[in-house]
Formats: sequence, C-alpha cells, structure tokens
Amino acid sequence: MAIKFYKPTSPARRFMSGLTFSEVTKKSPEKGLTEYLKKNAGRNAQGKITVRHQGGGNKRKYRVIDFKRDKLDVPGKVAAIEYDPNRSAFIALINYKDGEKRYILAPIGLNVGDTIISADSADIVVGNALPLNSIPVGTLIHNLELKPGRGGQLVRSAGMSAQLMAKENGYATVRLPSGEMRRLPLNARATIGTVGNTDHENVRLGKAGRVRHMGIRPTVRGVVMNPNDHPHGGGEGKSPVGMPAPVTPWGKPALGLKTRKHKKYSNKMIIKRAGNK
Repeated sequence: MAIKFYKPTSPARRFMSGLTFSEVTKKSPEKGLTEYLKKNAGRNAQGKITVRHQGGGNKRKYRVIDFKRDKLDVPGKVAAIEYDPNRSAFIALINYKDGEKRYILAPIGLNVGDTIISADSADIVVGNALPLNSIPVGTLIHNLELKPGRGGQLVRSAGMSAQLMAKENGYATVRLPSGEMRRLPLNARATIGTVGNTDHENVRLGKAGRVRHMGIRPTVRGVVMNPNDHPHGGGEGKSPVGMPAPVTPWGKPALGLKTRKHKKYSNKMIIKRAGNK
C-alpha cells in the first residue's frame, strides 16, 4: 500500500496525504454482510452525553466480520479485498466451498484467489486460523482470542501483529504489539500473519474537516473556559490549574486516579506490562 500526496493548492492541502487503495479490489460491500449502524453521538439510552466530542461524521454501514473463525475444516477462496470505514484494517471477502460468504481481516500477503481455512490443524499460511497449540513458537499472529470461542479481541488494527513466544502448562505466552507479555489458553484461536494496510499510521489528515468526517468533534481545553464552565477556567491571562490535580469539568480527578475497585481476572495472565523493562 502506498501513500499519495496532494499539490499544495491550499494550506490544508499542503501536508495532506492519503492511501492509494491499490490493494482494494472491490468498492461496494457485500449486501448480505452489512448492517445498519445507528449513530448515538456519545449519548446513552437516556439521551445524556456520556462520551464527549462525538457527533456528525459520514454515514456508513457496518460490515459483519468473522472474528471467531468458527467455520472449521471448510476451505474458502478470497474473492475481494475491501475498504472498511469502521476500522483501520482492510477486510477480505471469503467465498467458502459450501457457498457461504464471510468477511475476515485482511493480513499482509493475502491476495484474491488465495485459499484459506480454519481448522485444528492446518498449514502455517497467512490467513489460516488455528489454536495456539498448533502454531509454532515464533510465528507472527493476529486476531487473538482471550477466551476460547469468544472470538478474536486482540491485535486487530492495521499493521499490528503479536508473536508466539512459548508454550507450557496449558498456556501460550504471547508478546503483544505494546510489548506486553501475556498468557493465553492453548486452545484459544489466532490467525497467521500481520494485519494489512501498514501505511495507515503514515496518513496525515491535513485539515480539521477530515477529523469531523470521522465523527469526532472539537475538544476545548478547560483552562481557556470561564470558571462557570470548567474548574480550570478563569484568571487573568494564562493561569495554572490552581488546584492539587487536574480535574474533569465536574470536579473529579482527571489524571492518575485509580478507579479499579477490584482485582481483574486478566491481571494474573500478564507476565510483563507494556513499557516495563
């Protein structure tokens, strides 16, 4: 995938870049694999804003992705590589031998016409899904399950991959893209390869309008507000926060406050946290 740059016809265009979409082979999605995607603009069931800075954005349909890869021992052929507006990765349309169609995340090296399979034992080929127990140590993988049968939850973004480091005592040790070392059950499934669209991180949006197209609204700093709008507001000229710690607009501690009230089950599965040497 390559990056395209625009002529500097305006200040916004000067540093703008985008994807060429040279890998994409089909523009319109498979109708039977799409769902209506309702916009909530950060509001809950009561209509109250619970997540700020959301709203607007371009209309889009949700593509139903097969994260579980539970269609076992049935080979499928890659029919198309498509763009998905709901995620950074591209998706691949798979036509299975029994006639069913499904979408999966498109890894690097998966091309139209390739055959993939999900099985308990299969070749270590890009796009194949296997239990961690059947994958050799050192293999790059993505779309990892935290619990068997739940579906892939880890390593699904563009250009990401995890590495299988060891297998012992019923657990596999996996190094995640963040550097975290985590244990996963050996019967949890994963897909071989690295998620495609690696140039996603190199795209420069260039103007505020492209952020609005994504449904992200402006974020205003508290220190530039009036004191009746934010605890950080007011003062003559530029003023410091003026309190022991930064707070939210409602006076709750904003940075560094521990909010977890109980030990999380997954903690004991983490061998080394991200950033810890």
